[in-house]
This record gives sequence, C-alpha cells and structure tokens, in this order.
Amino acid sequence: MSKAMQNSQELQIVVFQLAEQVYGIDINSVYEIIRMENITKIPRAPHFVEGVINLRGRIIPVIDLSRRFGLEQKQRTQACRIIIVEVAGQTVGMIVDSVQEVLRLPLAGIEPPPPVVHGIDAAYLRGIAILEERLIILLDQDKILLEEEKAQLLQADIAGSQV
Repeated sequence: MSKAMQNSQELQIVVFQLAEQVYGIDINSVYEIIRMENITKIPRAPHFVEGVINLRGRIIPVIDLSRRFGLEQKQRTQACRIIIVEVAGQTVGMIVDSVQEVLRLPLAGIEPPPPVVHGIDAAYLRGIAILEERLIILLDQDKILLEEEKAQLLQADIAGSQV
C-alpha cells in the first residue's frame, strides 16, 4: 500500500487529558503546544474564556476546555499545557490537563458518537477512537465554539489581534 493511500486511511491526532478523560484532536489543526503562562483576563468574555496570551506578538484568546465542557475544575499543575489550534478560522489556545502523545489512528477504528450522546453538548464530538484497550474521545475543533461564542470572541476584540 502506498504511503499516500495509508495516510488517507489514518488520522493523526494529539492526545490529551482533561478531567480524567482522554481526548484527541486532529494534528492538522494544531499549530503548537506551549507550557502554561500568565493569562490576561478580559472583561465580559464568555465564562469559559480564561483570557488572552501574547504569542510572539499575536494576541490569542485562551479557553479553559474543562469549563467549556462543564467538567470538574482541577488544580493546575506543571503538566498543564495550552494547545494552540485553529477553530473555525480563529486561532485559539485550549487549556488541557496534560498532553500525552501524538498517535496515528486507522479510520476504521473510529466510531461515531453513541446515539445516547446528543444535543448541543455533543456537537463538538467527532467520534470515539478505539485503540487496543483505550477509548479516546475525538473532538471536532471547528465545533468546540458555538456560532454565538465565536461572535463573542470577535466582539471582545481578542481574536487574532496584533500587539
């Protein structure tokens, strides 16, 4: 099988942990992964927006994925990271508990979200990867933010500003 054919049947993901659960996001949407740093708070930002960071002269909004998903808040540790991704055309940082690895998954090993998982909270799910004994929840990065939340980020003038 050619490498191009093999790549079209695989998905490469960044695997991270959030509130005792393992998630994955398509590596093609990840710009970089950085250590936690000081985050500047923004008034009237959505509840899950932690604030902004200056990334090499570019102002990047940072969202707390635990808050976004309504998960239990954990104490931040040295393992916490900010994954810089593109979410529906906007560059955003996502705070996660830790980044574990980069994996290649066969597309055949990805199941759609179960029918029990529905509604607005499931909109950001791409599927569930089954890898040996592990289950990895795959996120659809373009749907992590709802349309009105994307608009709120733009209105707050924190998305993509230059310093």
